[in-house]
Amino acid sequence: MPNSIYTIATKRQNLLLRAQKGHFATSHSHINYFIDVTMQKSRLSEAKAIAEEILSYYQSTTIIDTILCLDGTQVIGTCLAEELTNNNFMNLNAHKTIYVITPEYTSGSQIIFRDNIAPAITGKNVLILAASVVTGYTAKSAIEAITYYGGRVAGISSIFATQDSFMGYNVVSAFNPNDIPGYNSYAPHECPMCKEGHRIEGLVNSFGFSKLI
Repeated sequence: MPNSIYTIATKRQNLLLRAQKGHFATSHSHINYFIDVTMQKSRLSEAKAIAEEILSYYQSTTIIDTILCLDGTQVIGTCLAEELTNNNFMNLNAHKTIYVITPEYTSGSQIIFRDNIAPAITGKNVLILAASVVTGYTAKSAIEAITYYGGRVAGISSIFATQDSFMGYNVVSAFNPNDIPGYNSYAPHECPMCKEGHRIEGLVNSFGFSKLI
């Protein structure tokens, strides 16, 4: 794990953001902060806090039948589904419940849904839930898959996002760059830290951080 991770508190209990400044590489970009969302994805109290924060942005007219959980966000997705059900949000399912599903990826990183899972997508209003929306690569794959399988994208939600819309859909996030002054994401060939000779400190993906130096 990187050193000197600091915590950004909010007014909502258990809603925290942990970050580490440095030079990190994802599969699609270089970033100057590693944002650690491990606890939000695995600790029930923090997952509930994220779900409650996301829920507050949706109106009662939003129809959500399915939550597609990317990046290991199933605990948050389950909490969000429970909150949506308790608050009587509209859905079109015959049993008035919400599906919480995860994607399967091909070797080429395309999302597929097996025949037993596809009914939770086809004809359904699907909310995409991700750990982060920065480059938008993962969200784009999810949008394309939902559309291909005959579903409708109800929106995009995440723990952290650098944009409030993507491909014409609203992005709702618990945190954004305003919470981390100076946060930047760069295309690898445009990274100023690389140009200044700063070595990459670690590799980052949806599972976390791997130290290089």
